[in-house]
Amino acid sequence: MLTYYSILTIAGVYRRLKKLDDSPLEEYPSVAVLVPCYNEGLVIKQTLEAMSQLKYPGELNIYILDDQSTDNTGQIARAFQMQFSNIHYLYVPEMEIKGKSSVLNYGLQSTTSDYFCVFDGDNQPEPESVLRLVHAAERTKKAGGAVGYVKTINAETNMLTRMIALEFQVFQLLMQSGRYQLFKAGALAGTNMLLRRDVIEEAGGYDPKALAEDAELTVRVASLGYILPVVHHARTWEQEPEQLKALIKQRTRWLTGNLYLLEKSLYTFKFWKGRTFVHSMQHILTYLVFIIFLAFSNVWFILGLIGYPLPTVDTPLLLLWFLSYVVYSAQIASAMVLEDLLSPKNVGIGMIMYFTYAQLFLIMLFKSLIQYISGRIFKKQTKWDKTKRYKKESAQ
Repeated sequence: MLTYYSILTIAGVYRRLKKLDDSPLEEYPSVAVLVPCYNEGLVIKQTLEAMSQLKYPGELNIYILDDQSTDNTGQIARAFQMQFSNIHYLYVPEMEIKGKSSVLNYGLQSTTSDYFCVFDGDNQPEPESVLRLVHAAERTKKAGGAVGYVKTINAETNMLTRMIALEFQVFQLLMQSGRYQLFKAGALAGTNMLLRRDVIEEAGGYDPKALAEDAELTVRVASLGYILPVVHHARTWEQEPEQLKALIKQRTRWLTGNLYLLEKSLYTFKFWKGRTFVHSMQHILTYLVFIIFLAFSNVWFILGLIGYPLPTVDTPLLLLWFLSYVVYSAQIASAMVLEDLLSPKNVGIGMIMYFTYAQLFLIMLFKSLIQYISGRIFKKQTKWDKTKRYKKESAQ
């Protein structure tokens, strides 16, 4: 795994250094931008201001999908609808299964376009974001859509948001740019993603039971043989949790969704064919193999600290631990250089992330595992909940 992630880092850096092809197309397909919202009053104004600045030569319509908000989200969205002819407000009726997937399915049924693009309610895409996603999708053979990059708008708030921002850049460097460079296996993100309408229809729409709807749909799209090019030049800015409690709640939901996908992949044969194998194996390695070794490593470490007599092993455990730290730190450093985030403060934070932030993964995964197993035993559907928002200035 250390070798694999090292190779992904190198491949990701190589792809990130490639030149952008921003030459115009002869003809531009129509695009519907879907923005699922629930009580986004704190941020929706900045979101829609950014949406109104999107540059696209073809037909572009923006749809605010209001999932029965109880704050002033609808009022703000309607004001923008009156001001801009391509911004539309849609009130989503009560759904049997509430959540982002159901809202997006409603948006797809209510719109017509060649492509649809998804942005979360707090997102502020850069003006060329949708344009560059379409360029990549139209120029890539067998492309089902395209995936952009996510930047953290509140990275400077505190140490936690800085760590989240760095983690996101590492993930996008490895799991997006690196994996796409090696295997042409891009993954849909929950935001800043583009899909062809006929592809989502062929895939059967969003799975309402999937909490990690982006990861679940990625596997189904890949199983149909489609490619999702990664476009790091197409960027959007979003908020991240500013308190540890909010982060744990958000990531527990994500991990629970990935456990659902892991279980689904174990009995779905088509999830192991072609490029889909890369995604399914990644889930096995991350949520099964890696977590077993991580838990074992932590138990071994604690037993050693308290002086419990442990058996002598020939494996150079200390060397493996040191290599893990080196590889993890190298990934963070690479991301900082590519994103122009290199500073003494960020370097210091990057050096301690392995011992602090990274170790939260085990706690959150254990919590999500209990939640998922209890849900299966008592046949209770885990509820989707939104990430807490904060009042912030515009990224533009």
